[in-house]
Amino acid sequence: MKTVLLIEDDTALRENTAELLELSDYRVITSPNGKIGITKAKEEKPDIIVCDIMMPEVDGYGVLEALSHDSMTNQIPFIFLSAKTEHKEIRKGMDLGADDYLTKPFDEDDLLSAVESRLAKAQIISKILQEKTEQPKGSEPEDRFKNLNELKNFFDDHGEISEYKKGEVIYREEEHSNKIYLILKGVIKSHKMDESGKELITALYKADDFLGFTSFMDNVPYQESASAVEDSQLAGISKTNLKEILEKSKNISLELMELLTDNLSEIKEQLLQMAYSSVRKKTAQTILQFAEVLNKKPEESIKISRNDLASVAGIATESLIRTLSSFKKDGLIEIEGRNIRIIDLHGLQLVE
Repeated sequence: MKTVLLIEDDTALRENTAELLELSDYRVITSPNGKIGITKAKEEKPDIIVCDIMMPEVDGYGVLEALSHDSMTNQIPFIFLSAKTEHKEIRKGMDLGADDYLTKPFDEDDLLSAVESRLAKAQIISKILQEKTEQPKGSEPEDRFKNLNELKNFFDDHGEISEYKKGEVIYREEEHSNKIYLILKGVIKSHKMDESGKELITALYKADDFLGFTSFMDNVPYQESASAVEDSQLAGISKTNLKEILEKSKNISLELMELLTDNLSEIKEQLLQMAYSSVRKKTAQTILQFAEVLNKKPEESIKISRNDLASVAGIATESLIRTLSSFKKDGLIEIEGRNIRIIDLHGLQLVE
């Protein structure tokens, strides 16, 4: 049985999360603050740590930093759990060496999935490291990067920076692709035209997401176009450079495969929603999706074109507008020009 150390100062959330993990067959150790959490981590040597950021005594950053300096605890997978969703806060935590980042309120399945995948990754990396120690010294090049976050830092530091205004095209379908991008700021949509000439948004990407994966072969055409939903900044690295990094870094390759697999699962869910959901449900889920990607709180307005909403939902713009009007009458949202504000989040989530 794997052991999870849960460090969280909110008593109700700590108890509920601990119960969730225990029901999933984990042994759970809890701590109400960072100072006690550091002590328990060193005493218990848990298999994984789930830690809040804003806490008394020692905050989550302090916990991670303290454990990273101890050879007995610096290899324990570490997941941040926090209400902070700003790009710079996420990168700060990841720069310190965190393996993942979940924002409150989180979905139960997301937490369990994060714990399971990080434990599996730790097991794989442990096996790789064991195999390396059994090989003759100098038989294999040393990994340049330890984790995916260090690769993102490389994009940040050495990538070619480009800026795009809202609505500008980053690349077009059938153009040759020679770069992979990391989004530093803003939101990007990927989109295609169907047979009738209607735009279909295939995915939304936010800050800290990769963009532009088609093939690792140079000059392979893009299968879709990409445009800025809001003013955005990207860092680009040539495919040749990235291939060299991945050839020397097994850990990075594994994390990147995991990330791309998760992206495919999300796209599959979106396509299933478009195929089988009602117009009302498609509209509701699309509003919620944009709110999440644009990092908006329920009381904050979402400024997005009706065409973009319709193309993500996979419905006609006229149908979307009628549905938005019905949502307004039902008290689920408010509409002011192009701005949409969620009034009843729970009600919107329950729309069928």
